[in-house]
Amino acid sequence: MKIAIIGGSGLYEFDGIEDLKETKVSTPFGETSAPLITGRLHGREVMFLARHGKGHRLLPTEIPYKANIWAIKKLGATHLISISAVGSLKQEIAPGHMVFPDQFIDRTRLRDSTFFGQGIVAHVQFGDPVCPHVLDVLARSGREAGAVCHSGETYVCMEGPAFSTRAESNLYRAWGGGVIGMTNLQEAKLAREAELCFGTIALATDYDCWHESNEEVSIEGVLAVMRSNIQTAKKILAVAVKHLDPSRPCTCKTALKYAIVTDRAEIPQKTREDLEPLIGQYL
Repeated sequence: MKIAIIGGSGLYEFDGIEDLKETKVSTPFGETSAPLITGRLHGREVMFLARHGKGHRLLPTEIPYKANIWAIKKLGATHLISISAVGSLKQEIAPGHMVFPDQFIDRTRLRDSTFFGQGIVAHVQFGDPVCPHVLDVLARSGREAGAVCHSGETYVCMEGPAFSTRAESNLYRAWGGGVIGMTNLQEAKLAREAELCFGTIALATDYDCWHESNEEVSIEGVLAVMRSNIQTAKKILAVAVKHLDPSRPCTCKTALKYAIVTDRAEIPQKTREDLEPLIGQYL
């Protein structure tokens, strides 16, 4: 089992990490957001990737999602935990709380969310976008770490980089959204196509602008809460890495088994080569 963690830079800077080294991976989809940091935690192999690049240089829309997921798959990842800051769409999810979503709503429009095309068609099941075992482990680890946790919420993924209007924020609340962010939907979709067991740690940093008693979202306020949340997220990760069980059966690991509908003889050679880490066993 190899566990990949995507989030902000510095996530790997906590006690217990051993044998840290930087690895650059060349991908058919361009450069990754940053070099991958690999190491060992509680005897298990882990890898970290700074989603927005060194110094937070990439907008949510500019993140090379396909390169990032392809690279961690190429390095042998079996599980992916994505960590991201979110705004709260519910009164009970207060700033500083940890949220473990099990559903997503896609409000992006400018991003490529699939590895397929270029001569190959595949349709993965995505009704339950989060691995149930990863979700359970994260929720238990959050409680063990002493965090205030919410499990089973819906993550609304917006394009950004501007935050929501009040009308949009209230619309997402009416849809049943629990939190709103700008990054995790593409990671969830691509992780499913890469047959990775996926889960999210969403760090509530503020109430979205629907909250009438609150001022509009400010980046200064978000960053202040984010710094505290990151420390809690590190505690959760340290516990979760111990509890993840590679023997637990789930459909994530075989998501492509019946998903590829293209005649194998018609798949272009370059596409075969580009996607070999994902589809090689099915060709």
